[in-house]
Amino acid sequence: MNDIVCISPVDGSEVARRRIATDREIAEALAAARQAQREWSGVPLAERKAKVLAFLEMMRAQNDEIVPELAMQMGRPVRYGGELRSLEERVRVLVELSDEALAPTTPAERPGFRRMIKRVPAGVVLVIAPWNYPYLTAVNAVVPALLAGNAVILKHAAQTLLVGERFQSAMDHKPVPSRRLALNWAARIRLTSGRTPILISRSNSSSTARSTIPVNAAVASSASMCMKGFTIALWMHSPI
Repeated sequence: MNDIVCISPVDGSEVARRRIATDREIAEALAAARQAQREWSGVPLAERKAKVLAFLEMMRAQNDEIVPELAMQMGRPVRYGGELRSLEERVRVLVELSDEALAPTTPAERPGFRRMIKRVPAGVVLVIAPWNYPYLTAVNAVVPALLAGNAVILKHAAQTLLVGERFQSAMDHKPVPSRRLALNWAARIRLTSGRTPILISRSNSSSTARSTIPVNAAVASSASMCMKGFTIALWMHSPI
Protein backbone atom coordinates (compact mmCIF):
# COMPACT_ATOMS: atom_id res chain seq x y z
CA MET A 1 0.00 0.00 0.00
CA ASN A 2 1.36 3.44 -0.95
CA ASP A 3 -0.83 5.48 1.42
CA ILE A 4 -1.11 5.98 5.16
CA VAL A 5 -4.79 6.23 6.10
CA CYS A 6 -6.38 7.51 9.32
CA ILE A 7 -9.73 5.83 10.04
CA SER A 8 -11.84 7.53 12.70
CA PRO A 9 -12.86 5.44 15.72
CA VAL A 10 -15.92 7.71 15.99
CA ASP A 11 -17.76 6.58 12.87
CA GLY A 12 -15.34 4.52 10.78
CA SER A 13 -14.90 7.27 8.20
CA GLU A 14 -11.64 8.11 6.49
CA VAL A 15 -10.22 11.23 8.14
CA ALA A 16 -7.05 11.64 6.15
CA ARG A 17 -4.93 9.85 3.57
CA ARG A 18 -1.32 10.69 2.75
CA ARG A 19 1.09 9.17 0.27
CA ILE A 20 4.13 7.51 1.83
CA ALA A 21 7.36 9.40 1.26
CA THR A 22 9.68 7.94 -1.35
CA ASP A 23 13.38 7.23 -0.84
CA ARG A 24 14.17 10.35 -2.85
CA GLU A 25 11.86 12.52 -0.74
CA ILE A 26 13.45 11.14 2.43
CA ALA A 27 16.92 11.95 1.10
CA GLU A 28 15.80 15.47 0.16
CA ALA A 29 14.27 15.99 3.60
CA LEU A 30 17.51 14.93 5.27
CA ALA A 31 19.58 17.22 3.07
CA ALA A 32 17.25 20.14 3.81
CA ALA A 33 17.35 19.34 7.53
CA ARG A 34 21.15 19.28 7.56
CA GLN A 35 21.33 22.67 5.86
CA ALA A 36 18.66 24.17 8.11
CA GLN A 37 20.40 22.83 11.21
CA ARG A 38 23.70 24.47 10.29
CA GLU A 39 21.93 27.83 10.07
CA TRP A 40 19.69 27.28 13.11
CA SER A 41 22.58 26.30 15.37
CA GLY A 42 24.04 29.77 14.86
CA VAL A 43 20.84 31.50 16.03
CA PRO A 44 21.21 32.84 19.60
CA LEU A 45 19.27 30.92 22.24
CA ALA A 46 17.16 33.98 23.07
CA GLU A 47 15.91 34.08 19.48
CA ARG A 48 15.28 30.33 19.43
CA LYS A 49 13.18 30.71 22.58
CA ALA A 50 11.18 33.54 21.00
CA LYS A 51 10.44 31.46 17.90
CA VAL A 52 9.34 28.47 20.01
CA LEU A 53 6.96 30.72 21.94
CA ALA A 54 5.64 32.08 18.64
CA PHE A 55 5.01 28.47 17.59
CA LEU A 56 3.02 28.03 20.80
CA GLU A 57 0.88 31.05 19.99
CA MET A 58 0.15 29.66 16.54
CA MET A 59 -0.92 26.36 18.10
CA ARG A 60 -3.23 28.32 20.38
CA ALA A 61 -4.71 30.13 17.39
CA GLN A 62 -5.49 26.79 15.72
CA ASN A 63 -6.99 25.13 18.79
CA ASP A 64 -10.66 25.63 17.86
CA GLU A 65 -9.96 23.64 14.71
CA ILE A 66 -7.63 21.15 16.39
CA VAL A 67 -10.09 19.97 19.07
CA PRO A 68 -12.77 18.48 16.75
CA GLU A 69 -10.09 17.32 14.32
CA LEU A 70 -8.32 15.41 17.10
CA ALA A 71 -11.61 13.90 18.27
CA MET A 72 -12.24 12.46 14.82
CA GLN A 73 -8.71 11.11 14.56
CA MET A 74 -8.35 9.31 17.89
CA GLY A 75 -11.68 9.61 19.70
CA ARG A 76 -10.94 12.05 22.53
CA PRO A 77 -14.19 13.86 23.45
CA VAL A 78 -14.24 17.53 22.50
CA ARG A 79 -15.33 18.49 26.03
CA TYR A 80 -11.72 18.04 27.17
CA GLY A 81 -10.59 20.86 24.90
CA GLY A 82 -7.72 19.00 23.27
CA GLU A 83 -4.24 19.26 24.76
CA LEU A 84 -3.62 23.00 24.67
CA ARG A 85 -3.31 23.49 28.43
CA SER A 86 -0.76 20.72 28.95
CA LEU A 87 1.01 21.65 25.73
CA GLU A 88 1.39 25.26 26.83
CA GLU A 89 2.61 24.31 30.29
CA ARG A 90 5.22 21.96 28.84
CA VAL A 91 6.50 24.39 26.21
CA ARG A 92 6.80 27.28 28.67
CA VAL A 93 8.66 25.15 31.21
CA LEU A 94 11.08 23.85 28.57
CA VAL A 95 11.77 27.40 27.38
CA GLU A 96 12.27 28.57 30.98
CA LEU A 97 14.72 25.75 31.74
CA SER A 98 16.72 26.05 28.53
CA ASP A 99 19.19 28.74 29.66
CA GLU A 100 20.42 26.68 32.58
CA ALA A 101 20.17 23.34 30.79
CA LEU A 102 22.22 24.49 27.79
CA ALA A 103 24.76 26.61 29.66
CA PRO A 104 28.39 25.41 29.83
CA THR A 105 29.37 23.70 33.07
CA THR A 106 32.71 24.15 34.81
CA PRO A 107 33.65 21.18 37.05
CA ALA A 108 35.74 21.62 40.18
CA GLU A 109 39.24 22.91 39.54
CA ARG A 110 42.09 20.47 39.22
CA PRO A 111 45.73 21.61 39.14
CA GLY A 112 47.18 21.49 35.64
CA PHE A 113 43.79 21.07 33.92
CA ARG A 114 41.26 23.39 32.33
CA ARG A 115 37.92 21.63 32.48
CA MET A 116 34.61 22.59 30.94
CA ILE A 117 31.50 20.81 29.64
CA LYS A 118 29.94 22.55 26.65
CA ARG A 119 26.55 21.66 25.16
CA VAL A 120 26.52 21.51 21.36
CA PRO A 121 23.69 20.49 19.01
CA ALA A 122 23.42 16.84 18.05
CA GLY A 123 22.41 17.70 14.46
CA VAL A 124 19.21 16.25 13.03
CA VAL A 125 16.64 14.73 15.40
CA LEU A 126 14.01 12.27 14.20
CA VAL A 127 10.98 12.27 16.50
CA ILE A 128 8.60 9.28 16.19
CA ALA A 129 5.48 10.26 18.13
CA PRO A 130 2.49 8.16 19.33
CA TRP A 131 -1.23 8.77 18.99
CA ASN A 132 -2.54 8.78 22.56
CA TYR A 133 -1.35 12.28 23.59
CA PRO A 134 -0.13 13.30 20.16
CA TYR A 135 0.64 16.95 20.84
CA LEU A 136 2.17 16.59 24.28
CA THR A 137 4.34 13.57 23.52
CA ALA A 138 5.64 15.15 20.33
CA VAL A 139 6.43 18.49 21.92
CA ASN A 140 8.38 16.70 24.68
CA ALA A 141 11.05 15.90 22.10
CA VAL A 142 10.52 18.52 19.39
CA VAL A 143 10.88 21.62 21.57
CA PRO A 144 14.04 20.61 23.52
CA ALA A 145 15.67 19.57 20.26
CA LEU A 146 14.91 22.92 18.63
CA LEU A 147 15.99 24.93 21.66
CA ALA A 148 19.30 23.05 21.67
CA GLY A 149 19.99 24.07 18.07
CA ASN A 150 18.95 20.91 16.26
CA ALA A 151 16.73 20.43 13.23
CA VAL A 152 13.73 18.12 13.65
CA ILE A 153 12.00 15.64 11.38
CA LEU A 154 8.66 14.63 12.89
CA LYS A 155 7.07 11.28 12.01
CA HIS A 156 3.68 11.08 13.67
CA ALA A 157 1.42 8.09 14.23
CA ALA A 158 -0.93 7.06 11.43
CA GLN A 159 -3.90 7.41 13.80
CA THR A 160 -3.07 11.09 14.35
CA LEU A 161 -1.83 11.81 10.87
CA LEU A 162 -2.89 15.47 10.84
CA VAL A 163 -1.00 16.40 14.02
CA GLY A 164 2.29 16.59 12.16
CA GLU A 165 0.72 18.97 9.68
CA ARG A 166 -0.50 21.18 12.52
CA PHE A 167 3.03 21.27 13.92
CA GLN A 168 4.41 22.17 10.50
CA SER A 169 1.92 24.99 9.87
CA ALA A 170 2.64 26.50 13.29
CA MET A 171 6.41 26.21 12.74
CA ASP A 172 6.19 27.80 9.30
CA HIS A 173 4.74 31.00 10.78
CA LYS A 174 8.06 31.75 12.49
CA PRO A 175 10.35 29.50 10.44
CA VAL A 176 12.20 26.93 12.50
CA PRO A 177 13.87 23.79 11.08
CA SER A 178 11.22 21.08 11.31
CA ARG A 179 10.15 18.71 8.57
CA ARG A 180 7.18 16.33 8.43
CA LEU A 181 7.31 12.98 6.64
CA ALA A 182 4.69 10.33 5.95
CA LEU A 183 6.63 7.14 6.65
CA ASN A 184 5.64 3.52 6.90
CA TRP A 185 7.54 1.00 9.03
CA ALA A 186 10.01 0.12 6.27
CA ALA A 187 10.71 3.77 5.50
CA ARG A 188 11.49 4.43 9.15
CA ILE A 189 14.11 1.71 9.03
CA ARG A 190 15.64 3.17 5.85
CA LEU A 191 15.73 6.63 7.40
CA THR A 192 17.46 5.46 10.57
CA SER A 193 19.96 3.27 8.73
CA GLY A 194 21.41 6.05 6.55
CA ARG A 195 24.77 7.68 7.04
CA THR A 196 23.35 11.01 8.22
CA PRO A 197 23.96 11.58 11.96
CA ILE A 198 20.54 11.46 13.61
CA LEU A 199 19.40 11.38 17.21
CA ILE A 200 16.21 9.30 17.33
CA SER A 201 13.51 9.85 19.95
CA ARG A 202 10.59 7.40 19.98
CA SER A 203 7.65 7.35 22.43
CA ASN A 204 5.16 4.51 22.90
CA SER A 205 1.87 4.42 24.76
CA SER A 206 1.31 1.60 27.25
CA SER A 207 -1.66 0.44 25.21
CA THR A 208 0.47 -0.13 22.12
CA ALA A 209 3.83 -1.01 23.59
CA ARG A 210 3.49 -4.77 23.06
CA SER A 211 2.57 -4.41 19.40
CA THR A 212 5.46 -2.02 18.78
CA ILE A 213 8.20 -4.24 20.22
CA PRO A 214 9.23 -5.52 16.76
CA VAL A 215 9.30 -1.96 15.37
CA ASN A 216 11.31 -0.64 18.32
CA ALA A 217 13.78 -3.51 18.00
CA ALA A 218 14.15 -3.01 14.26
CA VAL A 219 14.62 0.77 14.52
CA ALA A 220 17.10 0.40 17.39
CA SER A 221 19.05 -2.28 15.50
CA SER A 222 19.13 -0.14 12.36
CA ALA A 223 20.28 2.94 14.26
CA SER A 224 22.96 1.04 16.18
CA MET A 225 24.69 0.03 12.96
CA CYS A 226 25.55 3.68 12.30
CA MET A 227 26.34 4.82 15.87
CA LYS A 228 23.21 6.97 16.16
CA GLY A 229 21.76 8.09 19.48
CA PHE A 230 18.45 6.38 20.19
CA THR A 231 15.93 6.78 23.02
CA ILE A 232 12.59 5.05 23.63
CA ALA A 233 10.11 6.41 26.15
CA LEU A 234 7.72 3.74 27.43
CA TRP A 235 4.73 4.77 29.50
CA MET A 236 3.51 2.93 32.59
CA HIS A 237 4.05 -0.84 32.54
CA SER A 238 5.85 -1.90 29.42
CA PRO A 239 6.37 -5.55 28.47
CA ILE A 240 9.90 -4.72 27.26
